[in-house]
Amino acid sequence: MTPLDDYGYATHEVMNQPPDLGDYDAYGSDPVLRRIVAAFGAEWAEERLSEAGRTVASAEVQRLARQANRHLPELHTHDRYGRRIDEVEFHPAWHRLMSLAIGQQTHALAWTETRPGAQVARAALSYLWNRGENGICCPLGMAYSVVPVLQAHPEVGAEWAARILSDRYDHRPLPATQKTGAICAVAMTEKQGGSDLRQTQTVAEDNGDGTWSLVGHKWFFSVPHADVFVTLAQTSEGVSCFLAPGWLPDGSRNRIQIQRLKDKCGNRSNASSEVEFRGALARPLGELGHGIRTGISVNHYTRLDFGVGSAGLMRQVLALAAHHAAHRRAFQKALIDQPIMTAVIADLALEAEAAAWLAFRFVAALDRQIDSEGERLLGRIGAPIAKYWVCKRAPAVAVEALECLGGNGFIEDGPMARLYREAPLNGIWEGTGNVICLDVLRSIRREPDCVPALLDELRLAAGADRRYDAFVASLEPDLLQAEKHEGQARRLVERTALAISAGLLLRHAAPQVSEGFVATRLDGGWSGHFGALPAGCDAAALARAAVPAPH
Repeated sequence: MTPLDDYGYATHEVMNQPPDLGDYDAYGSDPVLRRIVAAFGAEWAEERLSEAGRTVASAEVQRLARQANRHLPELHTHDRYGRRIDEVEFHPAWHRLMSLAIGQQTHALAWTETRPGAQVARAALSYLWNRGENGICCPLGMAYSVVPVLQAHPEVGAEWAARILSDRYDHRPLPATQKTGAICAVAMTEKQGGSDLRQTQTVAEDNGDGTWSLVGHKWFFSVPHADVFVTLAQTSEGVSCFLAPGWLPDGSRNRIQIQRLKDKCGNRSNASSEVEFRGALARPLGELGHGIRTGISVNHYTRLDFGVGSAGLMRQVLALAAHHAAHRRAFQKALIDQPIMTAVIADLALEAEAAAWLAFRFVAALDRQIDSEGERLLGRIGAPIAKYWVCKRAPAVAVEALECLGGNGFIEDGPMARLYREAPLNGIWEGTGNVICLDVLRSIRREPDCVPALLDELRLAAGADRRYDAFVASLEPDLLQAEKHEGQARRLVERTALAISAGLLLRHAAPQVSEGFVATRLDGGWSGHFGALPAGCDAAALARAAVPAPH
């Protein structure tokens, strides 16, 4: 037998494989995000955003994200002496990622910054970090969403709001009074109710000293290691909102027992759990009997953050697909220059850009609603529209982008498989598609002036394209009669999302972007799949613009 060394170990030369995509500026190489930030008045944050862009696109963060999703959180219900501890242990990579993102105020900038455009600037940070590691964006998004509710009830929440807004992450299992910062969780869902919060079975008993004791369970309880929790329970007045600390004043754990961690399809670095409240001490947050209203006010911010996060994920899978196609050759050409692949990458770029504009438009409404009732109404109906449509499109974009990589996209060595598993999640959390579409109808029913505000927004692009004008004209009567057609709610929300997106692109995007979007999405015959661009569309320019530029 001939010794192996006589041949050498290599049987072939590795070539025609793309280099790793890392160590670039995810903000600086994203002209869409830069244009959005400028359009909505947050240019002052560009230096901060560029720093975040370099962080999330660094080889270090990619390595940390991979580690955090390979070495999953572990639940320790008891210590070795048999004492109940209910601690969740994370790989150090998770804590490093949390420290980086919180240090950049990804959770807090909207509430700590007083300059115009603060909501857009914070959303841009969230968009970027969803390109880095989605798991940590769950606690970051919850922290962002609960702050206004805590500030609205200072007698209960002011102390906690200040701790949550800290930019110093502290993961030690200690009472919050001994830590440099705190994280918050929101726990609403129970086994029997799902999105129907009226079915809450957890009960609260008044202790007569300002505290209440909660008894019950929560079926999806993300971030069970948090320092404080916003949750719902039944009182004699009805479903009420409560604020429960993770630790009691005497330094012991609150009576919240973690039953198990969820074994999820995606979002695996983030601990989601089932818990039981066994007399957990809490204080009412808001008026008793109005807990669902308080919960909905939290959900409004959360849903916007999900729309932004899914748009960020779409941009990341597009970047990975475009990078691969630019460096992989077939039939004497780079893949990205093969006409059929050019069309696919270009179409994905259209989808990702439209999703970003749609999500950020309603974030901008948060910045503007203080001075404009029309912006408040637009944001009220727009948040669920953006949440529904962007979160629905994210899985389709992820699937197509994965296919651009072929088998290399379907293995866990790279980030694409993780992003593929992550893509459907935001469409589930805080209301599945049906619930969100019904919320759009509910917005119209409770505040009918939402529809005129929405139509005013659509008319801003009137006259820019005859196909757009015809689409809006056909949509208007359906919007005015929307509450009568519950069975058509999904179709209505989809058409409205397309119209808003097209109007924003016509007003703000490059001509080849708006032309490609209108021609495919509004002009009839759109299948929802990618690559069927009209002959006049400059697909090559769109595809090449999607390739991230190194430092």
